[in-house]
Amino acid sequence: MRQNPSFAMTDVGEIRRLIDQNPWVTIVSATDQGLVASHYAVLLDEGRDDLTIVGHVGKPDDLVHGLGERELLVVVQGPHGYVSPGWYGDVQSVPTWNFVSAHLSGVPEVLTPEENLEVLGRLVARFESGMPQPRLMWEPPNDPDFVRRLERGTVGFRLTPTRVVGKRKLSQNKPDEVVETVIAELEAGGSPYADPRLPGEMRRDLHTRKAAR
Repeated sequence: MRQNPSFAMTDVGEIRRLIDQNPWVTIVSATDQGLVASHYAVLLDEGRDDLTIVGHVGKPDDLVHGLGERELLVVVQGPHGYVSPGWYGDVQSVPTWNFVSAHLSGVPEVLTPEENLEVLGRLVARFESGMPQPRLMWEPPNDPDFVRRLERGTVGFRLTPTRVVGKRKLSQNKPDEVVETVIAELEAGGSPYADPRLPGEMRRDLHTRKAAR
């Protein structure tokens, strides 16, 4: 991802928030057969306060990606959406796409089966927590044999990135009043190609920048 200093996101806390709120990621690696990509959910490593993530892949994706042997690129995609030039007023302008994203690169560590079971349990607990009647991984009708058979079909990993590129492009190059207009248009549903969380992300960013002046 090409970086622009005006849109750089370097605060670890902000990137952690991005990962936590957008756990469905794209995993990319270069192989002898060309580029390959997979899609999985990840979590922040609860024992760390950096950008270390944990997750798993289903077999044979571990072999496809050379898990633990070569570099992976993990793409975290946050809120994004199309911004019309008509929202800028009667001035020369072109459309754009606002977004928040981070790229994490590094060689992952392969987890032991017991560590993988812990991560799988955390993943299920995280996403079941919002369900009306949560069903955790170890709860009936699942039994321990079933859960362990499930684990054997996956490979867990921990990635502490050695390179991080974070980017937050939220109309920071426009006057505050224009940003407010864009937010209002997005909140009103003016863009059919926008994540509904985007205006909230833009408003949060605008308030932070105003407070720093």
